[in-house]
Amino acid sequence: MRLLALTRYGDLGASSRLRTAQYLPHLRDAGIDIVRHSLLDDDYLRSFYDGKGAKLSSTGRGYFARWRILRGLRQFDAVMVEKESFPWLPAISELAYYGGTPLWLDYDDAVFHRYDQHRFALVRGILGRKHDVLMRRANLVTVGNAYLGERAHAAGCRWVERVPTVIDIDRYRIRSRYCAPDDRVVIGWIGSPSTAVYLQLVSPVLQKLALRHRIRCVAIGARRNQLVGTPFTCSDWREDTEVASLHGIDIGIMPLPDTPWERGKCGYKLIQYMACGLPVVASRVGVNEEIVRHGANGFLASSNDEWERALETLIEDGSMRRSMGMVGRQRAEEEYCVQVQAPRIAALIKRLPSSVCVA
Repeated sequence: MRLLALTRYGDLGASSRLRTAQYLPHLRDAGIDIVRHSLLDDDYLRSFYDGKGAKLSSTGRGYFARWRILRGLRQFDAVMVEKESFPWLPAISELAYYGGTPLWLDYDDAVFHRYDQHRFALVRGILGRKHDVLMRRANLVTVGNAYLGERAHAAGCRWVERVPTVIDIDRYRIRSRYCAPDDRVVIGWIGSPSTAVYLQLVSPVLQKLALRHRIRCVAIGARRNQLVGTPFTCSDWREDTEVASLHGIDIGIMPLPDTPWERGKCGYKLIQYMACGLPVVASRVGVNEEIVRHGANGFLASSNDEWERALETLIEDGSMRRSMGMVGRQRAEEEYCVQVQAPRIAALIKRLPSSVCVA
């Protein structure tokens, strides 16, 4: 079976790396021949993450290359699309190429809200229902959480599967030490510059806790200028060192506001913390409520007071941090790793050619 995988980014893009690239060796071992095409390259993302904005030349080349590969779609048995083939273009620009080819769409973000909640009425009018049209046409839609799945069902998709965003458990080790050498408890966050704004939500709480406890706060992957006025220090992110960076923290956090966009998040950083044997504290938003079993592998919080109580409990109790971390690690091994999910994905792909195309 030949599958064309159309991802949005190269491997520097977390969504494309985690939802597609890390599965490729496993799927090829299962007898699936996969050709991958990325719309936007790593140079595009580097420029974006550095705060320089998107490179129009890179975008133009990406769109042209995608148009060329879609013209040859008939040589493939099925096509997987990460969210959409051509962002900011109407659905017809994609449907014209898919024809009768079995179509699999994958969502790990509520990207449809970029259109249907856009501040300009013209964008809402032209693109507001784009993803509903695509989902209705798709043979299969895989989603990272229930919120995304509800949208796919409402759009009329007949086959929707929940597939969490997962880690490669072989890359993640349980850290061997606890607490920093100076005995300060390290509260850490990992993510991209595009989500570092969420750290502002918990900064007041952490500043209060720092008056009573020996703590240090680290943000892995944020830009330094994003942390001004917060208690966080910056730590650079690299894929080859991210696990080692996570081993330098004692408590992993995931603050989020409760908005439609954030309800579409898939909680990947929580799974990273858990895989390293770390306890977690997260906002009671979206899929966080499924990943975090309150009181077992961490705590959920809905207010500053709840964040403060949860973090203070873990700061003061090292044995609780260790026991919650072990519960989280077990969940990562049993549910949230590519080794568990890859056979599921392979089985879904092999069902695609017999799926009935929905017009």
